[in-house]
Amino acid sequence: MAASFGPLWWRTDVIYQIYPRSFQDTNANGIGDLKGIERRLDYLAGLGVDAIWISPIYPSPMADFGYDVTDYCDVDSRFGVLADFDSLLSQAHARGLKILLDFVPNHTSDRHPWFVESRASRDNPKRDWYIWRDPAPNGGPPNNWISDFGGSAWQWDQATNQYYYHAFLKEQADLNWRNPAVQAAMYSVMRFWFDRGVDGLRIDVLWHLVKAADFPDNPPNPAYQAAMGDMHRVLQLHSTDQPEVHEIAADMRAIADSYGASGRGERVLIGEIYLPVDRLLRYYGRERAGVHLPFNFQLIDAPWEARSLATLIANYEAALPPGAWPNWVLGNHDRPRVAAKRVQAQARVAAMLLLTLRGTPTLYYGDELGLSDVSIPSAQVQDPRGLREPGLALGRDPVRTPMPWNGSRNAGFTTAKPWLPLNDDWPTRNVARMAQEPHSILALYRQLLAARRAHPALAIGDFALLDAEGDVLAYERRHGAERLIVALNLGEHLHRLELPDWASDFRVLLSTVADAALAGDGAVLLRADEGVILTAD
Repeated sequence: MAASFGPLWWRTDVIYQIYPRSFQDTNANGIGDLKGIERRLDYLAGLGVDAIWISPIYPSPMADFGYDVTDYCDVDSRFGVLADFDSLLSQAHARGLKILLDFVPNHTSDRHPWFVESRASRDNPKRDWYIWRDPAPNGGPPNNWISDFGGSAWQWDQATNQYYYHAFLKEQADLNWRNPAVQAAMYSVMRFWFDRGVDGLRIDVLWHLVKAADFPDNPPNPAYQAAMGDMHRVLQLHSTDQPEVHEIAADMRAIADSYGASGRGERVLIGEIYLPVDRLLRYYGRERAGVHLPFNFQLIDAPWEARSLATLIANYEAALPPGAWPNWVLGNHDRPRVAAKRVQAQARVAAMLLLTLRGTPTLYYGDELGLSDVSIPSAQVQDPRGLREPGLALGRDPVRTPMPWNGSRNAGFTTAKPWLPLNDDWPTRNVARMAQEPHSILALYRQLLAARRAHPALAIGDFALLDAEGDVLAYERRHGAERLIVALNLGEHLHRLELPDWASDFRVLLSTVADAALAGDGAVLLRADEGVILTAD
């Protein structure tokens, strides 16, 4: 079917994140590519997702696997060529799927032509495109800011006798977003991809874009412990989340909104923002609109406890600005997989939670198979963060391993050696095998995604928590005359949930376990690790 680009499609759609290196290899180099994603579009359409977010595909030396960009308007040869992207986009749209790209505006590679010019001399026209500062009086870095990958965020440049700032690797020099020329250049990048037909952008580290103008030291973190990683020794008070960033977000939103009048529907902006909720929600905008969806990562680190989750959800809903739309995430390319933190049975319950809360959900590739974090031998570690702080388990390789497609050699991902090891249980935990199992977690994800399409209450309905005790989290979703109850048992014991009067004659629409939920007298009996969707019709 043709893609549907109605108004506010990003409120109803489900987003699926692909880490392109690990999805499907078609040229036998052990690395996934754009043709590989195109080959698997039918799988994604059949799964029931609506939009695909692809992690960076731009030309890059790969110091941080694509988040160090040398050309924002092309495709890295490892993934293909620009024509491959155009083909992917066309084929996705033909199947009703939208494409979102990762946009990396905070920093470039130190090999980007802009930075090569910038470091050529102090009077180069592009010098002020990046953040250069003289040494401190003692000859050291200008201040105490720490890279998110550990160590000082300042790198000495011998040729020009100044430091440049890098919030991440030294190979990732931060752009100076206070410079109007930088803003203009990056806004042109957005237009390049929107003109090409991209349906949205996920904006990498949006809250990092602007730094305090006078570069004061960051305060020490009183809660710091070594296991947290070096970046947490100070609080990023002056190096992130500056007031001026909201005007930039508003400018980006204006560009995206300008494409809505084209007849192809809105272009969505999703902001990566790791901040407390009260600061996160400011990125929706105030005087001017901000990004459509500031990523809400609360579920990733939240205690898996019913009352805590109920409070978290209620507080987030209550704090949303008027007209703002919520969103939820359980994992991504930087954080541990949901199945790594919980038993497989609770990974199923987590899937039901993610896909029945009010708001736009984002799935991470492989979570629909119940993939867990993969143990990476030290000799095979690729992630620069894991290599810089090897004893702290901060590396992200375990969540970026290849997608297991079938039981053939290398799980059908590649005919060469995969760039990272496969999950140990790939002979049984793969798409082809699990697609044949009626009660697999893959089957559950398909059922949940089908239920969202069939029942507007799950996609756009109102949300209200229901009274529940112990390990049970329960809530109502309502749209018009349709009323559904979602009840999740986060524990290991049977629980009885009393139902409201209107739901006393319920039927089970879907359960995370194989057989139907048990009915009591005006109640539902939830078995250990069971989630259910109930309907009263």
